[in-house]
Amino acid sequence: MAKPAHPHDVSVLSSAKLGMVFLTANDWALIADKATRAEFKAGDTIIHRGKRNEGVYLIVQGTASVQIPGQATAPIIGAGEVCGEISFLDEQPATLNVVAKDAVEAYYLDRATLQSLFELFPHLGSRFYHSLASSLSRRLRELIGRTAGAKGSA
Repeated sequence: MAKPAHPHDVSVLSSAKLGMVFLTANDWALIADKATRAEFKAGDTIIHRGKRNEGVYLIVQGTASVQIPGQATAPIIGAGEVCGEISFLDEQPATLNVVAKDAVEAYYLDRATLQSLFELFPHLGSRFYHSLASSLSRRLRELIGRTAGAKGSA
């Protein structure tokens, strides 16, 4: 399952507009070097609701649906985006399922690996968590917008 990092992967991750926007190209190179590559087939569950996640997935290729209970339309995440971050941050079980819509390739970073990187490169940790906060904020705003839109049309 583990494959070496490809320069193309780093390019995809660092240029994603909806991804970890505060990470630098050097940050991405460090992360890609330490991450484990994971592959999922269409229909595979990447994040399991109710299970604790000890790390985060950074999608390099493919798309996945974020299955939110009570939402008719599942948001789609793709290359450059992260999943598993809520469980990673609060060390609680995952709040939803994330399912591959097509073949997905991702980097997986567990807590211990990230912690060791952050100890060596403290500014990487700061940019990483700033990026997670920005991503979560954007997603919450989108969810609120969809919910408000659905109520307005009911």
